[in-house]
Amino acid sequence: MNSQSVAGLLGAIVASIVMVVAIAYGPIGQFGKPARPASFQQPATLQPVPAVPAPRGPVIREVPN
Repeated sequence: MNSQSVAGLLGAIVASIVMVVAIAYGPIGQFGKPARPASFQQPATLQPVPAVPAPRGPVIREVPN
């Protein structure tokens, strides 16, 4: 065995280990994993809408040239 075949063999072993870890921990759709329930959160308290808008500052109707 020469050094190129040893390097190829070790590279294949490392690549297969990386692929197994990626499949075990990676997100590959829903394959082998339970579906997540949809979470819907409602606000605890609703703030009342003010009936009258807050007063604003002065309104400039004409802009000088």
